Amino acid sequence: MVKMIAVKEAQNKILNMGKMVGTAKVPILDSLGLVLAEDIMSDDDIPVYDNSAMDGFAVRAEDTKGAEQSHPVRLNIMGKDIAAGKMPEQDIEQGCCVPIMTGAPIPGNCTAVVMKEDTKITDSKTLIYKQCEKGENIRYRGEDIKKGDKVLKKGKKIYPADIGVLASLGKDLVPAYKPPVVGIISTGDEVVSIDSKLEAGRVRDSNSYSLAAQLKEMGITYFRYGIVKDRKRFMEEKIREGLSQCNILLLSGGVSVGDYDYVKDTLLGLGAELVFWKVNQKPGKPLLFLTYGDRLVFGLPGNPVSVMVCFEMYVRPLIKKIMGDSELFRPTIRARAAHDFKHKGDRTNFARVILAQKEDGCYFSSTGMQGSGILTSMAKADGIAVFDETEAGNIKKGREAEVYLLKTPGRIQCSCR
Repeated sequence: MVKMIAVKEAQNKILNMGKMVGTAKVPILDSLGLVLAEDIMSDDDIPVYDNSAMDGFAVRAEDTKGAEQSHPVRLNIMGKDIAAGKMPEQDIEQGCCVPIMTGAPIPGNCTAVVMKEDTKITDSKTLIYKQCEKGENIRYRGEDIKKGDKVLKKGKKIYPADIGVLASLGKDLVPAYKPPVVGIISTGDEVVSIDSKLEAGRVRDSNSYSLAAQLKEMGITYFRYGIVKDRKRFMEEKIREGLSQCNILLLSGGVSVGDYDYVKDTLLGLGAELVFWKVNQKPGKPLLFLTYGDRLVFGLPGNPVSVMVCFEMYVRPLIKKIMGDSELFRPTIRARAAHDFKHKGDRTNFARVILAQKEDGCYFSSTGMQGSGILTSMAKADGIAVFDETEAGNIKKGREAEVYLLKTPGRIQCSCR
């Protein structure tokens, strides 16, 4: 009799195996969503020169003193327009101004830029309708980043704005922790390709597509190895292929206690080491986890909801840890049950729920039938509510629970943890 372990124990055992697979210099756009493996220092001042923040006129601030709509100041226009990328030809003289474009270098003696909207050109003069303060509409050298600054810290996850910062620093290759490569294998004589006509006793292979989509959402490289029939020789060949190419291998089906559930025995026969088999949870009880050298292997249940829930609660956080991400799990909120939920209290229950905002807080309700074969329960779900094995009895209406957010509906205003 195999002893089931608790959800938290299973998660801890898996995460303890999560070792980084190395670092790499990644093309800047490919680094989005990865985690920095080094501090990013600046070799330049950003901006590298004083420049105009507006289209308008470069002036000496003192020459605009007293300017207002009813009493504009008249300044002589001197020199040619200063465009972005063009160096000024001369310094500004007293009582004069120079047309300047956004991003153009500031000429000598210029202490402010008047916005074009606050001016009017008449003959060779410009009417200034607004008094300027010193430094107004000027972006000074190094005001964003100074040479030698530590701009982005090691361990930071890279977001779109960080890509812009890296580009401004001239970093075309970014040092990042490498994400793992993941392999997906579907098993079972009853499983057929998605373009097959369904017959009695057959199911289309939704599992490999659901898993691939979950990995793709994370930006993870994956290989789908197709469907393996319940034959030890075929299964062994496909597992060897996956282990030779991938850091993590996901097999769906064949992990229960049936006569044709060969996954565990095949892996053990290849030399894999069992970490645990069976978790005190619903759905996904027969979850299997093994190591093979530095490779990590999940035997996921065959039911489609179990596959997706186990990925969210175990595989996804493991991948996040390997990538150096500090946020391992989906964001969570505390919400209240909108109605009673059945819960025996003898195992952790992952309920698929819909979230709704009410005046007194956030509530969750069931997506409907909760069987592990009801894949639409995942499609409808905003989140997964966790009813712990230590909570005795049914979940009564109004009772609070932790909900992992699969989606973030615009109608929800609850704060994430």
